[in-house]
Amino acid sequence: MEYMKEPATLSQGNILCCQCGIPIPPNPANMCVACLRTQVDITEGIPKQVTVHFCKQCERYLQPPGTWVQCVLESRELLSLCLKKIKASLSKVRLIDAGFVWTEPHSKRLKVKLTVQKEVMNGAILQQIFVIEYIVHSQMCDDCHRVEAKDYWKAVVQVRQKTQHKKTFYYLEQLILKYRLHQNTLRIKEIHDGLDFYYACKQHAQKMVDFLQCTVPCRSKSSQRLISHDIHSNTYNYKSTFSVEIVPICKDNVICLSPKLAQSLGNINQICVCIRITSTIHIIDPNTLQIAEIDGNTYWRHPFNSLFHPKQLEEFIVMDISRIQDRKQGAGAGMKSSKHTLAETWVQKTSELNTDHQYFCRTHLGHLLNPGDLVLGFDLVNCNLNDEFANKMNPHIIPDVVLIKKSYDRSKRQRRRNWKLRELERDREGMDTADERDYQDFLEDLEEDETIRKNINIYKKTAIPVESDTDDEGIPRISLAEMLEDLQISQDATGGEGADMLTE
Repeated sequence: MEYMKEPATLSQGNILCCQCGIPIPPNPANMCVACLRTQVDITEGIPKQVTVHFCKQCERYLQPPGTWVQCVLESRELLSLCLKKIKASLSKVRLIDAGFVWTEPHSKRLKVKLTVQKEVMNGAILQQIFVIEYIVHSQMCDDCHRVEAKDYWKAVVQVRQKTQHKKTFYYLEQLILKYRLHQNTLRIKEIHDGLDFYYACKQHAQKMVDFLQCTVPCRSKSSQRLISHDIHSNTYNYKSTFSVEIVPICKDNVICLSPKLAQSLGNINQICVCIRITSTIHIIDPNTLQIAEIDGNTYWRHPFNSLFHPKQLEEFIVMDISRIQDRKQGAGAGMKSSKHTLAETWVQKTSELNTDHQYFCRTHLGHLLNPGDLVLGFDLVNCNLNDEFANKMNPHIIPDVVLIKKSYDRSKRQRRRNWKLRELERDREGMDTADERDYQDFLEDLEEDETIRKNINIYKKTAIPVESDTDDEGIPRISLAEMLEDLQISQDATGGEGADMLTE
């Protein structure tokens, strides 16, 4: 008996390449891949070397015809810019894949590996991988060219404050850094009584003025100067100047209000202490704890000056103190502070310890002071008050001493301070002794006042090391380009040496 055999499975036959004669699977071109590539080059017409322009000053690449874009090496934006340079050549092939080939960052070369496909002889599809080399040429952009030509700014914001210290500008500096308002500035110049911000666009300057008006009590005025005029196209070239004047009142200033303004603020006493400066002036009456706020418009309608400057602070020692219970407010009186405690105290100057002369006063620092503590204040008895409102007051109403803040060991506080702030890059010759003292006073104000402290960013002192920029203690400075984590500050105003310290 014979068994039937199953038919053999059909297998695809091979053909011989028409060029080299090796057996290959059948294809529409009847040629192997090697011979097909020798006959057809699908990358023909695509340039293998392309030039891109790069500005060293602002680190931007030119995107034709006249746009400069910020791109990071081997980023998606830079790859898109490179492919746009050969967009017309790639219209005849299909782009499958594209990516960067690593090159040394300082070689001025960018290599992009492309994978393309194209239909060739008799419908055969050929895929090819090749590398395009982009040569980076340095070219200064128009904005940087104008900066180098010293004819770059179109608007300037001149911020001024008529005071003998710069604590207000240190606070403004931190707010500007927090909200990134310095990104559009071309230059920041520091002068003896303020800062100048230069801009290439008037709208950016106007934005800065609006920010200052919402941040600190101030007033502004603007002017413009004609630089050139094209009569054919009827175009004008102006340079605008914005002058911003901040009120000359700062934290811990003793002020004397006009009788009309004091009456409008709830019959508050004329002699008050400024406890804080935000968008308004926050004042407190050390005799009654009554508080009030004065905005910029009210101040310029009823201006007043500070009776003393910070250099006139004197050191007192608390001899005796007694807290006063809350009393009922009179008719028409304003709000009272719940964060302060009213107290009656006897103090003596540390420079007069060899005498028995003591001063009696009321203070709003009853929650901080104890017998034996050192406190800073102003002596109104042995001074000449050159103020139009104070000279008209009844001498019996003027207090003998106005206490401002508790005194601590500054050197010990600096050693324990494990945080720091960022700084603006501005043109200045250096920080002298007076500026350094003002800066330390500002840091102490941040430690003692939670309301001001929560508006700015505080960074670790040893968070990011910088290669060649260290401070006097060998602690790396914070890089302006990198954001660090915020540190939580304790809320107890009397902890440690009397100042808020950062938690570990």
